[in-house]
Amino acid sequence: MSQATDEIADIAMTSTEPDSSQNHTHEATSSLSADDASSSNAGTPAGSEGQASRQSNLQRIQQRKQQVFNWPHNKKLLKLAIYSACQTPDCNCNGWKTPVTQHAGKTPRADNQPLASFNDVCRNCNHVLEKHVSQLQGLPVAEVNRLLGAVVDVENIFMSMQREDDHNTKQVYYYLFKILRKCILTRSQPRIEGPLGQPPFERPSIAKAITNFVLYKFNSLPQREWQTMYDLAKMFLHCFNHWNFETPSVRKLQVSNPEDISAYQINYTRWLVFCHVPAFCDSLPHYDTSLVFGRTLLRAVFKSVCRQLMDKCHLERDRMPPEKRVLVLTHFPRFLALLEEEIFSPNSPIWDPDYKQVPPNHLQAMLDNKTSSRRVGEFERVTASGDSKDGFTTVTLSSGSIKQEGVKRAGVSVSGTGGKRRRVCSEGSDDVSQRTVADIVATISDPNYMCGPDALFQTQAPRDEAAKIEEQRKLIEFHVIGNSLTGPVNKQTMLWLIGLHNVFSHQLPEMTKEYISQLVFDPKHKTLALIKEGRPIGGICFRTFHSQGFSEIVFCAVTSNEQVKGYGTHLMNHLKDYHIRNNILHFLTFADEFAIGYFKKQGFSKDIKLPRAMYQGYIKDYEGATLMHCELNPRIVYTQFTSVIRMQKEIVKKLIDMRQKEVRKIYPGLTCFKEGVRSLPPECIPGAREAGWRAPPPPHDPDPDPVTLRNVLHAVKNHATAWPFLKPVDKAEVPDYYDHIKYPMDLRTMGERLKARYYVSKRLFIADMTRIFNNCRLYNSPDTDYYRCANTLEKYFQTKMKEVGLWDK
Repeated sequence: MSQATDEIADIAMTSTEPDSSQNHTHEATSSLSADDASSSNAGTPAGSEGQASRQSNLQRIQQRKQQVFNWPHNKKLLKLAIYSACQTPDCNCNGWKTPVTQHAGKTPRADNQPLASFNDVCRNCNHVLEKHVSQLQGLPVAEVNRLLGAVVDVENIFMSMQREDDHNTKQVYYYLFKILRKCILTRSQPRIEGPLGQPPFERPSIAKAITNFVLYKFNSLPQREWQTMYDLAKMFLHCFNHWNFETPSVRKLQVSNPEDISAYQINYTRWLVFCHVPAFCDSLPHYDTSLVFGRTLLRAVFKSVCRQLMDKCHLERDRMPPEKRVLVLTHFPRFLALLEEEIFSPNSPIWDPDYKQVPPNHLQAMLDNKTSSRRVGEFERVTASGDSKDGFTTVTLSSGSIKQEGVKRAGVSVSGTGGKRRRVCSEGSDDVSQRTVADIVATISDPNYMCGPDALFQTQAPRDEAAKIEEQRKLIEFHVIGNSLTGPVNKQTMLWLIGLHNVFSHQLPEMTKEYISQLVFDPKHKTLALIKEGRPIGGICFRTFHSQGFSEIVFCAVTSNEQVKGYGTHLMNHLKDYHIRNNILHFLTFADEFAIGYFKKQGFSKDIKLPRAMYQGYIKDYEGATLMHCELNPRIVYTQFTSVIRMQKEIVKKLIDMRQKEVRKIYPGLTCFKEGVRSLPPECIPGAREAGWRAPPPPHDPDPDPVTLRNVLHAVKNHATAWPFLKPVDKAEVPDYYDHIKYPMDLRTMGERLKARYYVSKRLFIADMTRIFNNCRLYNSPDTDYYRCANTLEKYFQTKMKEVGLWDK
């Protein structure tokens, strides 16, 4: 505690001395009010007057820093000397102290009079001022200004700490105070390390969940009403990002559950360190509250935030414009009530990390207009142009045009991978240079490279390779065609539709011709047609539900004498690329027992990741068929995917061959054993390291932190799919459960074991959690909701364990 007292005394001393430090500190701290810089009044909205006061305080802080940046260079060095260590050997002084003689002078100094000279001695170590600033003389102006900005932040934090009444909050301020002082002393960037972890702390974030909520609840509203809900969501997130949360000591008076209080204290500390204090001390890394916190914090504070927020709105209703008054007092309470249902519902899809719902076209256009800049790697939609006379009824797809999209869609071409290669190369010196990769690609692209048996008899040739070659030779074509009741349909399109009707009728005898006619000629349905020698030999009929973000595949067939040529795979790949261009990223289909194998090869799964509400009532159920789902990756050009993978394999093979040639050096044998040596460490064997040998890391399984395990268990309990596992299975409801499950386990039992200090190693904790999921899959069939919940929750548990560094499988 003596060190803490000394450091605080140093700052307090600089705040009372009559030289420049007195003015510096008082000017800096006057830019903060007690309400804004301290959390003593936490738990209040930062809106209207509070928000204006906050912005005013932040502006004053920035103005103060700008004043400091405009000081003469010597004055800057004097200020930094107070926080800089003496450079004299064996001197432990960590800051220059003004000589006592300066206190004798009662006459105030003029502004143009020098405040101190470089020959003045420090009253702490008796070395001259120059010894404290010698290391700062050659620094660039930008670096000096950065350090001065950190000095202003240190003084603001110090004064906030002095005003703070809450003991825990004061400790957090002192922790940040020490970090910034150390950064000034060592001229380094501040890093927050320790048990708090690094943002984001939970996924999905509050902002993502609110976005999911708007799409999930209001997707079917007209554009104007949806815009209102969108604006309310933005307003709520803005208020939440600027909210002053109540201290844990105040919350203890309202909550009796010790686990909730402990979890809130952790999140409150994280909020102070990463969100609240950096808002007025920009030397620290700052994060928005809604982007780094998730369900745990929102559940803890939502009701109190809403109550105080609405009280504030009612108090200010008379000062609001009429249109804003209607929005805030009429629509906002309804919005918050619906949001509360989803936040506290155990089965709400808005908290699903994999939740995806594509907005309708008019909503997507609004979102695109509101997005000022597209994120790196975000999919850029490409509008395909039709070449048919009837315009919208037929669209030609060609691999040549898709190759151009490949440059835009996540670098599936060789040149696209170069950008990623450069990024990786900068992170580690063991990576391969871009020049080497380019040489290898040039070798592989040589027509003579693949001559020989491998070129004629490929052991793992892609299924669609022959179809792609035929398409390049113009032997086959692909067209998306459909009927229309509002516009003309040319004769060629109608002939192709009739030909596709014949193909589907012949290849799908289970379907009646009337039913096939009803769908193929329905204007709401379209068909991707495979045309060979002017007639259709196969196709995929589908219907797109733009508002729900998916397409239903109703028919898929290739004529019998053209099968086993890879046409089916190439058809599906073209269909995937067509849908990605139109921003539809989900397929659903009912597959009979003969088609399940085909759809599995095309990336379909029986595990439906779309929320049931998105497709229930939109697609027709078929008896004896299995519903399957496929999610598309917008960064892949599926018609070129196999070629890219093959190219990557060839590059890796060449790199391995080059590496082997480098390590095939022959080293002399070991003679030390003749001299009596019984054993030799592997690293001492000549050539071992050159061949790539590295010493294995020592086995280490430290005792897990109970707080970390409690946080993981709490996050798993709060997941939307955790409801079947929250408590032991009731024998009265499931009489035969314990006949099949000999070692039952549930999340409540794990919580009790955690309190009893049962989990002395992470392996015990993982074993109990894994037993929950294995028991569920053992008792339930794969087509049940329980089975799917176990799979989803297991992936989420593994993700949380990886985040806290306890997953090494």
